[in-house]
Parts: sequence; C-alpha cells; structure tokens
Amino acid sequence: MGAMSWPTRDELNKIRKIVSDISGKGREDVRVVVSPYRICPLGAHVDHQGGIVSAMTINKGILLGFVPSGNTQVALRSGQFEGEVRFRVNETQQPSCTISKGEEIKVDNSSPSREECDWGRYARGALYALHSRGNCLAQGIIGYICGSESLDSSGLSSSAAVGIAYLLALETANNLTISPTENIEYDRVIENEYLALRNGILDQSAILLSSHGCLTYMNCKTTEHKLIHPPNFLKDHEGEPQKGYKILLAFSGLRQALTSNPGYNSRVAECQEAAKVLLHASGNSEMEHFLSNGY
Repeated sequence: MGAMSWPTRDELNKIRKIVSDISGKGREDVRVVVSPYRICPLGAHVDHQGGIVSAMTINKGILLGFVPSGNTQVALRSGQFEGEVRFRVNETQQPSCTISKGEEIKVDNSSPSREECDWGRYARGALYALHSRGNCLAQGIIGYICGSESLDSSGLSSSAAVGIAYLLALETANNLTISPTENIEYDRVIENEYLALRNGILDQSAILLSSHGCLTYMNCKTTEHKLIHPPNFLKDHEGEPQKGYKILLAFSGLRQALTSNPGYNSRVAECQEAAKVLLHASGNSEMEHFLSNGY
C-alpha cells in the first residue's frame, strides 16, 4: 500500500466547517472520527463460525465530525443520505428487528421512521450497545457523517465502520474509556442484537486492531490476533531490489446492505446446520454448532 493519503487536510477542514455551521461551535471544537474500510483475503462466512481470518484496513472509509451537544440531544446529518436523525441519549432503544427460530427476519414497523432506518439505526444501535453493557450517557452529539465516495455498501464493511464511528464519538463526548476489545463486542451488539444480523467479529476487529500496512491475523474462536508486517523488500542490499506490492479493489457495481439481504442470515444458518451434522457424525453433538468445532 502507498503512503497514507486519507483523510486529506481538505476533507477534514470540510467536515469541521459543516459541523461548525450546524452546531454554531468553533471549528477548533470539532472532533473527527476516522474509521477505515477493510479488505479480507480470508474471511467470508469464516468469522461467524469461529475460524481463522485475515484482514487489512485501507485508506478509504468513514469520517464523523462531531461536537458535544451540551445536553442529551443527538442530531446527525449525512453526506450520503437525506434527512436529519434526532434522538436523546437517555432514551431506551429497542432492537428494530428480531429473528425467529427459523431465521426469518421480522422488522418492527413501530421503530423509527423509514428515513431514519436507512442510516440512523446505526447511531441508535451504538446507543443501545452502550446502554446494554451498563454505560451511562448524559451527553449527546451534533454530527455529520460521510463515507468515501461510491464505496458505501460495496463489500468493504462500511456498516462496521459506521457503527464504530458512532461508538467512538459517543464515548468521547461522555468521557468514557473503552478498550478496542470492548468496542469489538459493542459493535457485535449493534449488528447481532440490535440489527439482527448474524455476522461475526471480523469487520470491527480489522478496523480497531489493524496497523497501517500490516495484515491482521485473527482466530475468531479464541479472539487471539497478531499483526503480520510486510516483508522488508530492500533489506538485502546485495541482491536486486524487489518490488513492493499493491492491492487492487474491483467493484462489481452492485450494492447490497447485509441488513436488507435475508440471504446472509440464511447462509449463516446453513453453516450451523452443516456443523450440526458434522458434530453428530463425529460423536460431538453436544458441542455448539460452529464449523470450527468440527476439526
């Protein structure tokens, strides 16, 4: 990967100006959360089965500019979506979806308006996650969120990047000290419990644990992880210098948010059914139905 080029100074200044105009606060008071997208050479349907995955963050992602609101109000605008999301941090958030035993997604139509469901549910989900783990919040935020152009819902985990951005902003505004490991769990709560998406912990782990230019290697069953540093291509001065590497991202042009795609949860259920069959055949039917328990 090349040198870091994101976010640029112009992008940060633009975010700060927008939030300053919205809130009436000075640009110097605006904080910006930088939450990158990720690629995963090994990961699809492996993490939720407790397998070994690898991932790397890239120099594109989510920017969330914010200032504390001075009260319990949260007011958010988006660079990609219309409307304004408003709620209070002392409100009790209820999951917007539930999953029956047959894995059918049932949407609660009494939850926030459709306009908010398009993007505001991740902010509400962050509040739900923090509340559900005993955190007390008294300070809301006024914020503006945007993603790298044309890369939302493109398979680079923009949803996890958004969830983490909201978590970090709310935690900062309320002076909460939360470890990366805890935030990995909080983002899991957003997606598994609040949004009823049965994915694993790969995406948020990659975002929170990665280091620039390194590959993150993680065992999703034990949560053990390590950083794999790139080879030092120029270390051997006696031989011919070897070229470095580049990563090519190919976008199909198709977009699909996992929360609106029931097929994802169906594939998770299929993996669990396969694990059940394998574990029964090996005499380990009492073990939890994850494929990682079958080898």
